[in-house]
Amino acid sequence: MRTKSAGAKPAEARPAQTKKRAIDPEAQLKSFVAKFDPGHQIIIRGARKILRRRFPTANELVYDNYNFFVIGYCSTERPSDCIVSIAAAANGVGLSFYYGATVPDPQKLLLGSGGQNRFIRLESAQVLERPEVKALITAAADQGKNPLAKTGAGKLIIRSIAAKQKPRRKKE
Repeated sequence: MRTKSAGAKPAEARPAQTKKRAIDPEAQLKSFVAKFDPGHQIIIRGARKILRRRFPTANELVYDNYNFFVIGYCSTERPSDCIVSIAAAANGVGLSFYYGATVPDPQKLLLGSGGQNRFIRLESAQVLERPEVKALITAAADQGKNPLAKTGAGKLIIRSIAAKQKPRRKKE
C-alpha cells in the first residue's frame, strides 16, 4: 500500500498548470521598431524588406540592446556569421558590415576605424539599391566563411532584449 508523502497535495488542490504562450517574433520585432521616430521606422522597415529579398535564406538575428537595435543577416544562427546588419539608434539608422574592415571599398563609402566593423549611414532604405552599396553587400556576402543556403527560408530569431535601453527617439 502506497502512502502520501508529507508534502504532496491531493490532485484537486494542485494549481492548474498554465501553458506558456509562444511569443510571435514578428510581433516582437514590430514592437521594437515602434520605439523609433516615424522616419527611422520607415528606414528600418524598408531596409529589412530589401535585405530580406537580397538574402532570403539568411537568418535574421535581432538584438534590442542598450545602445542599438540590430537586425543581423547571417548564414547560421551565430553572430560571427553575420554579413550585414541594420543598426538603429535615436540619432539614425545604418548598415553595419560585421567584417567591414576587410571588405573591398574602392569608393571609400564605409565609415569607422575599428579593427573589424564598418558601416554606412542610411538616409533612406533606397541607399541599399545604389550599385556601389550593392557591390559592398555582395563583397561582404562573398567573404563569409559559411555561405548562405541556396534554398529554403531564413528564420527570424530574437536573440536578446536589454531591460535597460537608451531612448530610441531624439528628445524634442
